[in-house]
Amino acid sequence: MASRGSSSSSGPDSSWCTVESDPGVFTELIQEIGVKGVQVEEIYELEKKAIEELQPLYGLIFLFKWRPERDDRIPVEAYNLFFAKQVINNACATQAILSILLNCPELEIGEELNQFKNFTKEFPPDLKGLAISNSEPIRKAHNSFARPEPFTVGEESKQQVEDDDEIYHFISYVPFNGVLYELDGLKAGPISLGECTKDDWLDKAFPVIQKRIEKYATSEIRFNLMAIIKDRKLVLNEEIAHLDQTRQEIEAQLNALNSSQEGSVDVTGEKGTSELQAKHLEILQRINELKQQLEMEDEKIKNWKVENIRRKHNYIPFFVNLLKILAEKGQLTPLIQKASKRV
Repeated sequence: MASRGSSSSSGPDSSWCTVESDPGVFTELIQEIGVKGVQVEEIYELEKKAIEELQPLYGLIFLFKWRPERDDRIPVEAYNLFFAKQVINNACATQAILSILLNCPELEIGEELNQFKNFTKEFPPDLKGLAISNSEPIRKAHNSFARPEPFTVGEESKQQVEDDDEIYHFISYVPFNGVLYELDGLKAGPISLGECTKDDWLDKAFPVIQKRIEKYATSEIRFNLMAIIKDRKLVLNEEIAHLDQTRQEIEAQLNALNSSQEGSVDVTGEKGTSELQAKHLEILQRINELKQQLEMEDEKIKNWKVENIRRKHNYIPFFVNLLKILAEKGQLTPLIQKASKRV
């Protein structure tokens, strides 16, 4: 799905493309900006239990069909919270991502974003938004997913197409300094959703999202919810390393017990050995499960890369040449006539 925001910027060098709401796209976009150690996953159920394996989870990105409406909630001022107003069309996907990345001090966001964050620290929201639109690295990463356009149209025609388009918009939910915030670049400022902790903020965010979905339920079913989480491969490898260390310790204890029991009967020792063996087997099974999950992650990332290559590839020259060859061989007109009969 695509996104489009408000306000304007002109000129080909300042345009921003629409970005598909897809975890593989968002993950690569984040990597292009220079952030490491995170990825994006799609969420299908608004239940905390359904996403336990995704922890640690840094923030949520919600996509919905935008329409003008009254919002009586009053924006707040939050010290050190990064909030940017959206001042350019189609930038809301990247702004939603930045709203999470720049408000999670535990993340390694890279030199580029660190410099950007420090540079804009004292800026008001509108200037922060302008700084995003003028950031060449951020715009370049965003526009790496621009789709090739076979034809160009005049500004008047282009505006008409855009005005007739359905408008989708990305917003973020992120905990910051003990408060849950809704960050929407089309608002005047951040919306406070109340106090929270690192453990319960999802319990507070899900009802808000559910309420928004129900509000549009009679006329709209196209929503999308994604989460920025810690790189799953890092999480899995860390757990495997921890379990492997425990496995080695248990094996050392088993060897010690076996040595002490040689030539004697020790019922207590046999019981301890049995419990350690059971624990050892449990750990081996868990390590095997985690390794299978690692393989699945590798396969998923591989598929993401292939899909993103296809998204970015320009197939237009291929189709143009194919049509030329068909026309030269006298096969194009019969194919067109055959296709017309099926309509």
